Amino acid sequence: MSEEIKNVAEEPQNEAPVQKETKKAVLNASVAPENFDWDAFENEGVEKGSKEETLAKYEQTLSKISENEVVEGVVTSINKREVVVNIGAKSEGVISAPEFRYNPDLKVGDKVEVLVENAEDRKGQLVISHKKARQLKSWDMVNAAYESGEVVKGYVKTRTKGGMIVDVFGIEAFLPGSQIDIKPIRDYDVFVDTTMDFKIVKINQEFRNVVVSHKALLEAEQELKRAELISKLEKGQVLEGVVKNITNYGVFVDLGGVDGLIHITDLSWGRISHPEEVVALDQKINVVVLDFNEQQKRIALGLKQLSAHPWEALSADLKVGDTVKGKVVAVADYGAFVEVEPGVEGLVHVSEMSWSPRLHSAQEFLKMGDEVEAQILTLDRDARKMSLGIKQLTANPWESIRDKYPVGSQHKATVRNITNFGVFAELEDGVEGLIHISDLSWNKIKHPAEMVQSGDVIDVVILDFDENSHKLSLGHKQLTPNPWDELEAKYPVGTVVDATVAAVSDKNTTVNFEDGTEATAFNREMVKEDGKQALVGETLPVKVVDLRRSTRTVRVSHVRTYQEVKAARENAEAESAKKAIKKVQSNVEKTTLGDISALAALKEQLEKGE
Repeated sequence: MSEEIKNVAEEPQNEAPVQKETKKAVLNASVAPENFDWDAFENEGVEKGSKEETLAKYEQTLSKISENEVVEGVVTSINKREVVVNIGAKSEGVISAPEFRYNPDLKVGDKVEVLVENAEDRKGQLVISHKKARQLKSWDMVNAAYESGEVVKGYVKTRTKGGMIVDVFGIEAFLPGSQIDIKPIRDYDVFVDTTMDFKIVKINQEFRNVVVSHKALLEAEQELKRAELISKLEKGQVLEGVVKNITNYGVFVDLGGVDGLIHITDLSWGRISHPEEVVALDQKINVVVLDFNEQQKRIALGLKQLSAHPWEALSADLKVGDTVKGKVVAVADYGAFVEVEPGVEGLVHVSEMSWSPRLHSAQEFLKMGDEVEAQILTLDRDARKMSLGIKQLTANPWESIRDKYPVGSQHKATVRNITNFGVFAELEDGVEGLIHISDLSWNKIKHPAEMVQSGDVIDVVILDFDENSHKLSLGHKQLTPNPWDELEAKYPVGTVVDATVAAVSDKNTTVNFEDGTEATAFNREMVKEDGKQALVGETLPVKVVDLRRSTRTVRVSHVRTYQEVKAARENAEAESAKKAIKKVQSNVEKTTLGDISALAALKEQLEKGE
C-alpha cells in the first residue's frame, strides 16, 4: 500500500480531509466499494496519456483475426488430451488432441492451420479448430493429390466390411482389404490406430467418396526392385528366397522385394499332389532361375534342378525282365504310373495289368498309393522312360487252356457282365467266356437278364476256343435236355388238345396248353363255329398244325377242329350213298315191282339224309 493511502487511512474520521486529497479519500474504510475510484487508483503514479499509449502498443502486438477465417498458428504445448496453438490473438487456443491423430509426429513449434470459430467466447477464451480447417481445404487437397499422384499420409481409424476407414486430410476414405498389402492379410486389426502412406486411386465427385491404396505404393516400389533385379538375372543363377505364398499350382518366393514362381512340377523330381509336401510358409530356400521375361516382369524358378536327376542315379544293373517294386502315384483310364525310386516312374498299361480281357480301365485294378510288384518290359535311359507289366508275374492261363478246359467239359462260372447279346462268365482269373443269348435257354428270351444276374454262379459247357484272341464260347442250355424233343413227341402235328386263350393281338392269338406249353394261332384260325372270335379266358379245342424247332414256335388252329370233322362226316355220308347206288344198279335186271317199291323207299331215305 502506498504511503499516501496509509496516511489517509490514519487521518481522524471527524476531520475534514484536505481538498487535494479528496480522490484518495475514497479508499477510506467508510467509502462504499461501489463508489471506489479504481481509475484513480490504477493511474496513480502514471503520467497522463500513458495508459492509452500502452493499450495502443499492446493492440499492435495482436493479430487481426476474423471469425470463420482459416489462419496459421504455432503449436506451443502438447499433452495427451489437448494441443495449445498460438495464432497471435489475446489468448491461445486449445484443440482436442484426437484432431491430430493423423499426424503422430506433431511437435512443439510446428505450424498448423486452424479455423477461428469464436475470437472470444463467454469466458473470454479463443475457440479454434484444426479439424474444421482441414475439412475446408481437404477436398481441394484430395483432388490435387489425386491429379498429381502425390503420396499422402492417412490415419487408419477403424475396420469396416471389406477393408478399413482412413482419415486423409480430415476426410474419411475407404481402404479396400485387397489394397492394404501385396501379400494376403490375415489380420486387419493390426493396422487400426496406425498412420500409413497412401495413394489416392479413385474419387467419386458426386458422392465425395475417396478410395486409397497402400498396395499401389508397394507395387511401385516393388516394380523398381523387380526391374533392377531382372536386369541382373541370368539363367541358371542360384538365389536365396523366402516362401511367401503357396497355391495348388506352385510356390511364390520373395527374392528380396521381387517374387518368383516355382511351378509344382519344378519343386520335386518325384510326383507330388500339393506344394506343401515340399515347402512351408516363411521357409528360406535356394532356388535356380529357369527363365525370366523383362517385359512381363515374370521370373520362373526351380527347386528340383538343384539336385541330380534320379534317372542319372538309377542302377546300371537294372534291365528289361527284372522285377521291381513301387508305389502307384497316378492312375488314368489307360494305365497307372508306378514310382520305383524317388523321381523314377514306369507306366503299367491297362493291357499289362491282368490276363483278363474284361479289364478296360486301370482304375478297376489299381488305386493311388497301392504297393505293387511289376516286371520291366522296356527301359530307355536316354528318354527316361520305362514300361512295366504286372500280369507277367503270373502264369498265362491261356497257354494251357485246351488242356484245362477241353471242348464239351462242364464247369462253374461267375457272371461278370450282361449285354444284350449274351453273358460274360469268368471261369478263373484271366479266363472268361461268352454265353450267347441263344445258348442260355432252349426257350426264346428277349434279354439275358431274364435268366441271370451279375455275380450269379452258373453251370457252363465249353463249346469252342480261339486262343489267339483269348476268346472262349460257352453254353448253358446244353446242360439240360432239349424240351423240343419231348414237345415234338407229345404234340405231333395233327394232335388236338384243349387250350386256353391267353392274349389276343391285331393278328395273332396266344394260347396255353394244360401243361403250360405256349402256342400261337392266326386270329382267323380262332373263329368259333358260330362265327364269333375266341376271347381271352375261353378254353377251346385246337389242332397242332406246325412245329418249328428253329424258332421254337407251335402253330395251332381251332377252325380246323370243327371244319375237318364236318368235312369227314359229309365224306362218309357221300361214300355210303355211292355204295347203295352201286348195289341197286347191280340188281336192276332182277328188279320186280317189289324191288321198285324198295328202290323208291331208299331214294326217299337218301333225300331225307341230305
